[in-house]
Amino acid sequence: MTGRPPAGSRVLVALRVHAPPDRVFAAFTDRIGDWWRPDGLFQFTPGRAGILAFESGPSGRLIETYADGTVFVVGRIRVWDPPHRLVLSWRQAGFTADQETELRVRFEEVSDAAGPQTRVTVEHEGWDTLPPDHIARHGFPVPVLQRRFAEWWQTLLRGLADDV
Repeated sequence: MTGRPPAGSRVLVALRVHAPPDRVFAAFTDRIGDWWRPDGLFQFTPGRAGILAFESGPSGRLIETYADGTVFVVGRIRVWDPPHRLVLSWRQAGFTADQETELRVRFEEVSDAAGPQTRVTVEHEGWDTLPPDHIARHGFPVPVLQRRFAEWWQTLLRGLADDV
């Protein structure tokens, strides 16, 4: 996929975390395996759940490692800008070589009288670039898929907030 996916395919979720951006960015990237909870519907590889980890830095990857030691590359980092921003490609095992979505995560300081806080904003785009019968869409029309994916990201961000 080239260029930015159409805005109509975007999942957008945000949550405030009671910690400064550097701690939240580090928790998101260094400890994703601690707060990430697999979802039976949105598995990277059908029937398998592994441990997620970032290979950090501008040329890093997001990988899922399974109990047998095999690794699936979920995505490649496109922007690594700690503690402000992270952008990476995103794919599932059923994607062809030319199919991917894009994940963008922003970490914005929004401190107030309660102390340092970070607004974590997740934008996940490109789901409408997959054919309607693609396994990753589970037969859902794009709006339903977006809603389900947004609900999952909300759950994940609450897990991140609990882990910081």
